[in-house]
Amino acid sequence: MHISEGVLSAPVLGAGMALAFAGTAVGLKKLKEDKIPRTAVLSAAFFVASLIHVPIGPSSVHLILNGILGLMLGWIAFPAILIALLLQGVLFQFGGITTLGVNTVIMATPAVVCHYLFAGFVHKPKAISYAASFACGFLSVFFSSLVLGTALMFTQESFLAVAWAVVIAHLPVMFIEGLVAIFCVGFLKKVQPELLPKWSAARQQNTLAV
Repeated sequence: MHISEGVLSAPVLGAGMALAFAGTAVGLKKLKEDKIPRTAVLSAAFFVASLIHVPIGPSSVHLILNGILGLMLGWIAFPAILIALLLQGVLFQFGGITTLGVNTVIMATPAVVCHYLFAGFVHKPKAISYAASFACGFLSVFFSSLVLGTALMFTQESFLAVAWAVVIAHLPVMFIEGLVAIFCVGFLKKVQPELLPKWSAARQQNTLAV
């Protein structure tokens, strides 16, 4: 999902930087002191998971975990992903500095979208919670593939075939990420549900019901 240096046009790179800056600013505004440890752990998990990658043209296939990041962090996924991508670019030359903005938008925007789509379902009964978790993991990668393809096509129309190849190549990753999201949500609901979104509201409703 990393776009390499020298592939995208200057307008696409500029737009990516602007959007990443805006998203990161919103995320930092929402980053309270009690969420810093959680954000650091999830950013590190994203960093490690996406180190193992298979190159495909100007991009690559690898685990992303942006679905679970978005589910747990919301807008804070922007700074968490930005820092991880920056370290990957500096330490391992994955992606790059000029593409940092675009790569952040590719992975963080779907994370935020999936947060708003599915965060309200994680405390529902098990079947609904697991279905929402799977959809969150699956669609976050699917949306990232679409955003990546859009960035390529806005650079050059001849990249259309590459864009479709990227989407198709990520289909197995989408299913894996969906299963990972189910496992993470199920585990956290048992051991530390306060890490999941809207836990306080759910706990209050359960307490009143009792």
